[in-house]
Formats: sequence, C-alpha cells, structure tokens
Amino acid sequence: MSTEQQEHGKGGVYSSQGKEFTRDSNYITDRIVETPSAEGDHPVESGRYRLVVARACPWAHRSIIVRELLGIGEAISMGVCGPTHDADSWTFDLDPGGVDPVLGIPRLKDAYEKRFPGYPRGITVPAIVDIATGGVVTNNFPQITLDFSTQWRQFHKPGAPDLYPEELRAEMDEVMERVYTEVNNGVYRCGFAGSQESYDAAYDRLFTALDWLEARLGERRYLMGQSITEADVRLFTTLVRFDAVYHGHFKCNRNKLTEMPVLWAYARDLFQTPGFGDTVDFEQIKQHYYIVHKDLNPLQIVPKGPDESGWMTPHGRDTQG
Repeated sequence: MSTEQQEHGKGGVYSSQGKEFTRDSNYITDRIVETPSAEGDHPVESGRYRLVVARACPWAHRSIIVRELLGIGEAISMGVCGPTHDADSWTFDLDPGGVDPVLGIPRLKDAYEKRFPGYPRGITVPAIVDIATGGVVTNNFPQITLDFSTQWRQFHKPGAPDLYPEELRAEMDEVMERVYTEVNNGVYRCGFAGSQESYDAAYDRLFTALDWLEARLGERRYLMGQSITEADVRLFTTLVRFDAVYHGHFKCNRNKLTEMPVLWAYARDLFQTPGFGDTVDFEQIKQHYYIVHKDLNPLQIVPKGPDESGWMTPHGRDTQG
C-alpha cells in the first residue's frame, strides 16, 4: 500500500506497524503556464480549468488561500469536495445530487481516470481539471500555488500581493522546505508512526522546528519579513489545524499552539487577514481527520472542542519587526 493510498483512506488504514510514515510525493507534474514551452505544459486561460479542493485538507487549503489572496477566482473556478471520503475517492457530496455542477462528476477519481485510465495512485486534492476534456491536469500541490503567483499574473486583482518575490526566493525556498519536511509533514509522521521509535523521532523533529519558528517570528511579523508570502500560507494551514486535530489526534502534545505565544499571535494575525480565516472550516477539518482515520479513531467520534473564539482576539503583531 502506497503512502498516498494510506493518507487518502484505503480502508481507513494510515499507519503500518513497525514502520515510520513516508509520504509518496509522486504527483502529476504537468504545469499551467503563461507561455507553454515544454512537454506537459498547458496554457493559462481564463475559464478553462477548475480547481478541485477540500476545505478539510491542508494541502488543498493552500490553493484556496492563494486563489483568494490573488483574486483569481473569476479566472479559475473552484469545486469543493466534502470533508470525508470513501476508500476510493474524494467525492462531491456537498453539491446537490452529489455531483460537481461544472464537471458533472460525483467523484474526483472520474477526472483522474478520464485522463489516465486505471490511475494507480491516490486520488488527491488539490487537483486542477480541464473542464472541456474532463481530465485532470495536475495535482502537484506545491507547484500549483507557485504557478498561481507567477503564471497567472494577468488575472491578479489590482494590488494583489507578491507571494513569491524574486529577490527572496533562494531564502524562501529553504524556509519552505524546512516548514514542509519538519512541520507540514512532521505532524503526519507523528500521527501515522508505526512504532514508538519512529513516533519519538518525529515528535522531537516537529517541536525542534516549532521552537525555531517561534524564535524566527519573534524578530519579524511574517516568515520573510514585513509582507505575507507563500511561506506563511504553507505554515498557516498546519498551525490552524494544530489544536483542533494534531495536538490530540496525532499525539503532537508537548504543548498546544495556544501555549506558544509567538506562534499563536502570528497564527491569529494571519487568521484575521482576509483570505485566511474566512477560508477555514473547523467542523470539516475535524470531521475529516476523526472520521476518515479509522485506525487512529475506531469509533469515529468527532470532538466538540476546542473553543474557536480565541482566533479573533487581538494579536499585537502589527507592531512587530
């Protein structure tokens, strides 16, 4: 069983006894670019593609936030899957009749199979689908958001932020890589650890990275300075899920986010920024993790807490740095 299949619900089994969690990162690497020049390039074109997401999924949540921040919603529409899925595919159970109103399909798998019959890997979100052909174009989530910033500029709203500034890219790429390996994926290595040893190692790596971030953000408002970038988007989607899911469900319990003063203030700062908090659905997040991960939570009981009201309290970060 591949780790992609594990993460996306084959029989609700996500961890393998005696093994550490290793993510399968073999995605469809086609890109949508302003000037296609290589095999696998598709042209940027308003109205041609549909971004398919699930609000529960942190990897898809990135693309929701970036699409909103850049104001490209009129150029690329968005379909939303429900928070839970079966062992086969993410499904459009939030839509009338359980069918996406644009693509006309009940399961995201149908778009994968349309282009790749017998597609052997996990059916992941986010995915971009060519509306005319009904086939998936890409599910390469790290590249999707970078391309929204760099390739879809003609459709950005006036005053849209530069989320991937050229002069910061070398340092940004290093920061984002550490955030991904140690934090974004680090919580999964804790939650899906198949042995005490692999869990202990993952736990130590995660909190070492969170302590590094606590120190870094004590000196600047955002990860790269005084402006929001893609790096902040990538960190936020894990932080906003931390107390609701990762602290208990994934045993990331040295402390809660609310007990790390700098990170908690930083997360609230982002949450209160348009495009961040207004894209969060805590109920869908909790339903996904606690219902789909049946090996971690056999009775599929979804917790009522934690209290969400703290997210709107003053953060004081506007004077930082």
